Amino acid sequence: MINILITVVLFNLLIVIFKLFNKFNVDNLQALIVNYLTAGILGVINSPKAISIEGVFNSGWLFHALVVGCLFIIVFNFYATGTQKVGIAVTTVANKMSLVIPVAFALIFYPDANITFYTLIAFLLAMVGIYLSSTKNGKLSFDKRYLWLIILVFVGQGVADTVFNHAQQTSIGVGESPTFFAVLFMMAALCGGVILFLRSFREKLRISIKNVFWGVLLGVPNYGTLIYFFRALDTSGLHPSVVFPIVSMGVVILSAIIGIILYKEMLSRANWIGIACSVLAIALIAFF
Repeated sequence: MINILITVVLFNLLIVIFKLFNKFNVDNLQALIVNYLTAGILGVINSPKAISIEGVFNSGWLFHALVVGCLFIIVFNFYATGTQKVGIAVTTVANKMSLVIPVAFALIFYPDANITFYTLIAFLLAMVGIYLSSTKNGKLSFDKRYLWLIILVFVGQGVADTVFNHAQQTSIGVGESPTFFAVLFMMAALCGGVILFLRSFREKLRISIKNVFWGVLLGVPNYGTLIYFFRALDTSGLHPSVVFPIVSMGVVILSAIIGIILYKEMLSRANWIGIACSVLAIALIAFF
């Protein structure tokens, strides 16, 4: 469980840094590219053996790394656009609820989980908790013209998590995870570079040291988040269908606490009910 706890803490650190982007007028895309480049370099540094091109191409996880790397930065851009077009609450719910995709995939293709009545109740509570914790007064409303954007966030994040989990379950050998992460993050940086290049045709491109600084600052915990999430899937002894909801609920609970302490955010009754549902779901998973 320690790996799950560290994953939740690091993920919330990412959220705090993201919130500072607006305060310091950081260009999201430029900072994200540097962030993934930083994380990729950390993957290379932490690899127990030299990374060879031949070894990467002969690996069983190359396709997984390429897909997840591309989806990482593409989904984030959809997420950023969604917050502008339909609001933070709606986009966040779509992003967090996407856990049903990897959970369903894990239950179908890795049917070794001991799914009990309490587990099913916990999963339903997790869904309710995530929804209520991410909305204002438990209600969502948005311009239906942008429903496609919400669907892309939901599906994109769900597919990325599913492919990542599938790689962990089937393709990544002992000692290969640092190389896998290095390739994944480098691919994300490359995709981001392509998007930035295309964007330069519409607007003047200015590379700022400030964006580089914040990108590096984000890249370190980003790398750590994925490392410890991978370890949680690999060593926690829990089925992936259980790990995903626990991490999501942990993020919800800790982010609420951080919001209250650092940002003096006021939670609605629905938010508190959502947090209570999340705590109860974790308790059911942990003790039953």
